Amino acid sequence: MAEIAQQNPSGAEVRKLVERAQRGERTALEELYLIHFDRIYSYLHLTVGNRHDAEDLTTQTFLRMLESIGKFRFQTAPFSAWLFRIAHNLSMDHFRANRRWQPEEDVPEPHDSEERSAEDEAFQSIGRQSMLDLIESLSHEQQQVLTLKFVFNFSNGEAATILDKTEGAVKSLQHRALGSLQRQLASSAES
Repeated sequence: MAEIAQQNPSGAEVRKLVERAQRGERTALEELYLIHFDRIYSYLHLTVGNRHDAEDLTTQTFLRMLESIGKFRFQTAPFSAWLFRIAHNLSMDHFRANRRWQPEEDVPEPHDSEERSAEDEAFQSIGRQSMLDLIESLSHEQQQVLTLKFVFNFSNGEAATILDKTEGAVKSLQHRALGSLQRQLASSAES
């Protein structure tokens, strides 16, 4: 079990785990949890801004996964996008219920060994904390798109599924967000 959780499983391996989990195999559910826990927790921590709420929402996300994994179907989005959609919906419910944003501490980086895009390399070169400070000035939707795209490496289609938007809307939000960040960087460089 820990063998798969330690590596980045392929889509085919995740598919097999999901199919086993849908048949009620506990070890498959545990492996899905271990594979996705760090990324889901990091996403929620970035989204809600504090450890306590992120822990609660992560637990709720995996409880929802357990309750509804039998309904999941591999169609347009991978299992991870479905799981992030659950986390996103829970975080939006959290904001509606609390109407607050309380950043608390540094957010742990997700563990991902995939190659990074040129855009992601640019974000890395600016520095994580500086980028987080700049991103806080963006709209919540723009923050969500950049987080999903550049922190968690989701495609436009996957981000659209998670956020319940069209791919065009995701591209537009990303374009406006990157333009805003570029203007902020240019003005801070002139200072």
